[in-house]
Amino acid sequence: MMITVIVRFPLPQDLSSETVRTVYEHSAPQFQGAPGLIRKYYLHGADQTGGGVYLWENREAADNMHSETWRRQIAERFGAAPQIEYFDSLFIIDNTAAAMPEQAASLEPSRNGRRVPTRS
Repeated sequence: MMITVIVRFPLPQDLSSETVRTVYEHSAPQFQGAPGLIRKYYLHGADQTGGGVYLWENREAADNMHSETWRRQIAERFGAAPQIEYFDSLFIIDNTAAAMPEQAASLEPSRNGRRVPTRS
């Protein structure tokens, strides 16, 4: 089952959006091609909250990336330990794709066009 991970951490108040973007861009290579990572969104909130939303193929891949070493690096880089939440991704709607991903193959269209679980 795919896993969505939401990571949040406070950013130093004096970091500009441009600086945050530069720091994020610097970290991007460690995620490009990471085993099991489907997608990552970098986050920067108006309240100086930083973080990311990750879609992983499975929990093992997420745990491998979000190791204790990685958590310490985030704490050292930004001054606070990250808060990490894990969610089972039951199915995904991707409006940029022509069809639902294969993980949603057990879904059938309803009368109003939404996809609903098939009955077992």
